Amino acid sequence: MEYKNIYIEEERNLGTITIDRPKKLNALNKATIEELHVAFKELDADKNIKAIIITGNGEKAFVAGADISEFAHFSEKEGGVLAAKGQELLFDFIAHLSTPVIAAVNGFALGGGLELAMACHFRVASSNAKMGLPEVSLGVIPGYGGTQRLPQLVGKGRAMEMIMTAGMISAEQALDYGLVNYVVEPEDLMPLCTKLASKISNNSPVAIAHAINAINAGYSFNTNGYAAEIEAFGACFGTNDFKEGTTAFLEKRKANFPGS
Repeated sequence: MEYKNIYIEEERNLGTITIDRPKKLNALNKATIEELHVAFKELDADKNIKAIIITGNGEKAFVAGADISEFAHFSEKEGGVLAAKGQELLFDFIAHLSTPVIAAVNGFALGGGLELAMACHFRVASSNAKMGLPEVSLGVIPGYGGTQRLPQLVGKGRAMEMIMTAGMISAEQALDYGLVNYVVEPEDLMPLCTKLASKISNNSPVAIAHAINAINAGYSFNTNGYAAEIEAFGACFGTNDFKEGTTAFLEKRKANFPGS
């Protein structure tokens, strides 16, 4: 696929996706969501890629929101389809991806941008980041998982306040809330994300994929998270990664995981 709104860089075991719409503050439109879906799918299928970083071009914005001009005229039915399709193609897709995804939040992460960051497995923010879900100021609510993932990350009360006031919080507040794992200066954002991705890549990709599924199960209303963990734990014993990991430990050497 020829990408017009994003670009991908691959180095060693790391894939980096950059949303490249700086004139629109990297706002998400339909085409960008579709391109991101394809990019994540391709990187996830590449066995050499052990971790993925997603960021926005420039220091002004990670993603400043959805492209409002695309849906301002939509009917009720069209609005519902927009949310359902977006969640299927991108937000839920990322959340359940077997390859770990780190959001490098540089600048504004608003509306769909914050929802995109929250769909990732964890987040690192630059000190100039601003985050919020301002949808109610437009007469709508978050539709890409924001009303569900924000309470899971920051708690119900803080999520209610953020959504109902439509306000923004600083990077330091986001760190205090547990919305991001780290806050660093802008020039240190990608180096830290790369360092974290490198640490991830040293571990078993099969075990990590099972861990992602088990953790997600704990936040699902129709799945028993403990049962999912037990099943995933047992499944690990049948993998070559388990054999290599335990053998390397007993032989006091570094594991070389085959990823199977």
